[in-house]
Amino acid sequence: MPEPTLYRHPLKVARQLEMSSDSSVGESALAGDYERQIHDSQRRLKQLQAEQEELERLAAELEELNAKKKVFFSSQAEIMEKLGNAVTLIDRELLAMRTELHELEQCRHVFESRLNKIGGYDPEAWTQENVKIHLERAIATIDDASDEYEEAAAHFANMRSGQIFQTGKRRRSSASTSENSEFFTQLKNGFAFNLPIMTLAVVGLIFYLLR
Repeated sequence: MPEPTLYRHPLKVARQLEMSSDSSVGESALAGDYERQIHDSQRRLKQLQAEQEELERLAAELEELNAKKKVFFSSQAEIMEKLGNAVTLIDRELLAMRTELHELEQCRHVFESRLNKIGGYDPEAWTQENVKIHLERAIATIDDASDEYEEAAAHFANMRSGQIFQTGKRRRSSASTSENSEFFTQLKNGFAFNLPIMTLAVVGLIFYLLR
């Protein structure tokens, strides 16, 4: 009786085992790839979030910078206009003050010259032969001085120094101008005090000569 034939497939079993092993390795590699992809995606997401936060920070800084620039340009234009107008007005004021000061110096020189000249008249020292000529000249000088005084008063009427002639419209409170005001007041008062005396002396001499 023949023996039953045994069919052995060692290669097939080995192949199956090999395929099973390859499948496990493939699944493990695929899982590793997925994990790496997830890790990379998470890392990239964090990077994008960080970049977004940085962009938002830069955008906020830029907005703040633009707001400050707007305030700067507005303030710059405003203060430059104020300062420019002030400088222009100050220049005009300084020019007017220098001009007025120069004119006052000239006026003072003329007044002082007239004051010294008129104050030096002494009719008692004049001789009878030349008293008439001296009186005429003295009276003419007094008239000229009076006219010059009135002209100066009219000229300085609307200026700071107008109060010197009691016609000023503005008052000066500066200490630097008080001495000049006092000087001109004394000069004016001195002239006003001496003028009646000189006039009476002239009139007396005229009556004396006509006797």
